[in-house]
Amino acid sequence: MIGLQDINRAEILAEVGEAFARYEAALVGNDVAVLDELFWDSPFTLRYGTGESLYGIEAIRAFRQARNPAGLARHLTNTVITTFGTDLATANTEFQRDGQPAGRQSQTWVHMAQGWRVVAAHVSFAMAP
Repeated sequence: MIGLQDINRAEILAEVGEAFARYEAALVGNDVAVLDELFWDSPFTLRYGTGESLYGIEAIRAFRQARNPAGLARHLTNTVITTFGTDLATANTEFQRDGQPAGRQSQTWVHMAQGWRVVAAHVSFAMAP
C-alpha cells in the first residue's frame, strides 16, 4: 500500500520529469528511436490517439514510422506529473500546436529494468468550454 509519504518523492519525481522531458523532445524532433525506447516493448502497451487506437508496441512503432514529421512543434501547459512509490507515475499535460485545436495527453509510466517506460498513453483534442 502506498502512503502519502510515497507520493511525489523528490528523487522519483525528478527521474520521471527527466523521462517526460526526453519524450517531449523526441516527439517534437520526430526521434522515432527514442520514442520507441521510451514505450514499453510489449504487446500490452497501448496508445489511444486523436484518430487511432494502437494496441501493442508493434502497432505504435508502425504509427510512428508512418507519421508525417512536419508540424510537430507544440507548447505545453498545465503539466502535472504524479509519482506513486518508486515504480509508477502519471504524466498529464495540455498542448497547443499552431493552427490546431488544443489537445491533452496522458501517460502512465512504469519503472522497468530498462528505466521508465510509457505503458499506456492517450491523446485527444480538448472540448470547447
